[in-house]
Amino acid sequence: MFGSRARSTAAGAASPGGGGFLARLRARVNRGTSWVADLLPGRRIDDALLEELETRLLAADVGIEATTEILARLHRAVERRELADASALLRALGDALLAILAPVERPLVIDPARRPFVILVVGVNGSGKTTTIGKLARRLRAEGRTVMLAAGDTFRAAAVEQLGAWAERSDVPMISQEPGADPAAVVFDALQSARARGIDVLIADTAGRLHTQAHLMEELAKIARVLRRLDPDAPHEVLLVLDAGLGQNALRQAEQFQRIIGVTGLTLTKLDGTAKGGVLVAIARRFGLPIRFVGVGEQAEDFGVFDAHAYVDGLLRPAPEESR
Repeated sequence: MFGSRARSTAAGAASPGGGGFLARLRARVNRGTSWVADLLPGRRIDDALLEELETRLLAADVGIEATTEILARLHRAVERRELADASALLRALGDALLAILAPVERPLVIDPARRPFVILVVGVNGSGKTTTIGKLARRLRAEGRTVMLAAGDTFRAAAVEQLGAWAERSDVPMISQEPGADPAAVVFDALQSARARGIDVLIADTAGRLHTQAHLMEELAKIARVLRRLDPDAPHEVLLVLDAGLGQNALRQAEQFQRIIGVTGLTLTKLDGTAKGGVLVAIARRFGLPIRFVGVGEQAEDFGVFDAHAYVDGLLRPAPEESR
């Protein structure tokens, strides 16, 4: 609908049933309504309409920086008389969103020269971190890779059991220790084991923590330091999992995790349960971090590579009747 582009051929870009996932992303990213479906029909493009559009963007947690950039672009187009009607304004809005989001649509590339390729998964409690690990393990297995999980969340009750259930479901081995064990030691042992077994990818869980808990955040830095005793380049990916429903608080989380450990990629979960999915735009505008994956539901098939066009299309189109 908006713009054009060639499909990425990076490793990991194609998901099992990829076309199905893109359809789910379009349908579920903003269930119940579109940001603008009820705003534009029959409207004349004037300052009042643009002000109302600005309010809608801010309410959807697009953020002040991104909203200001988008509205400035639209105002310039109006002044140049490039937008003849509401349909043209909708296309221009889509293009403005894509200008921010397309650069961060960068799939995770597993470097075969780094074996095992170490993915450290971080995030706050309740973000969907452990579920993301399970779905990612399943995806990598479907691509023909060997995978191991490290149960680095040694504090949360039943965390090891939850991750173990995903390991069993995905038919991958898991390294764990007793509750309360040193998370850095667990991940270190897992890296040693993955090396010995010739595993392609090691995915390490970590305890969920609030971005304001400095001592727990520093523990993440310790895990990274310990990994580098075996592999100076590890972790090769620090994947931050964010709950899209948290809106601007997700932005603050990204800022703190980036400062402490150096995030290299993002996964946004629960996009199907929020009207504030615009936080992806805010995060893309502020940090420029690659958005690797998004989640739009509970099933394994509801997890896939981020697609900026499908996401924008879902935001700006009226939701289909069956998803309302």
